[in-house]
Amino acid sequence: MSRRAPKRLLLLALCAFFALLFAGLGIWQVERLRWKLDLIARVEQRVSAAAVAPPGSASWSSLEPEAIEYRRVSLRGTFDHPRETLVEALTEQGPGYWVVTPFRTDAGTYLVNRGFVPPDRRWPGSRAAGQVAGPVTIVGLVRLSEPEGRFLRTNQPEADRWFSRDVAAIATRRGLGPVAPFFIDADRTANPGGFPIGGLTVVSFRNAHLIYALTWFALALLSLFGLALTARSTHNRG
Repeated sequence: MSRRAPKRLLLLALCAFFALLFAGLGIWQVERLRWKLDLIARVEQRVSAAAVAPPGSASWSSLEPEAIEYRRVSLRGTFDHPRETLVEALTEQGPGYWVVTPFRTDAGTYLVNRGFVPPDRRWPGSRAAGQVAGPVTIVGLVRLSEPEGRFLRTNQPEADRWFSRDVAAIATRRGLGPVAPFFIDADRTANPGGFPIGGLTVVSFRNAHLIYALTWFALALLSLFGLALTARSTHNRG
């Protein structure tokens, strides 16, 4: 056996290993693509469906997030405006805040993201017309709580600074008692005075799985090509 034989055998093993690895990653991305397409179809169906009542307090403990996210709901109750929470936001309207307000209903208390306000409207007095008292009906989309923060910024409840809509933390900070484990994004129905601005939910999902799959499969083919060249060289030198 020549001195180069062990190196060629090692190269053969590495080419075979990477061909299998890249092929496996490509197959995984195909599976992720199927999952993402199913998710997109499911969400599109939910956001365009007729509004239904949201899950009541009796079922909150057994809810499965994937079964309720982006479901279109309608509910009637009363806003607890003194306990609203401002969550920093960056939207198509620019920087500002989400106005997240407790909503008391016969089925329980829900946090409702009433919509966006610019910095000069953060104080309730600057949008008094929108602080409607008495029973109202709202329609919106169920959204999941955001306990991990957003954009690498962690909520600071003790300072009342919020960067994400963490339902449990907000409820604790405001002393709300039991609340739904999700929040509701209000739709575009205009509020008196024009603020908050609802209906700014972004319903889009990045889907680059096909590109990733093709990339991994291409690398697998290159590894196989390298394997074939190495094997041919080994045979010719044998």
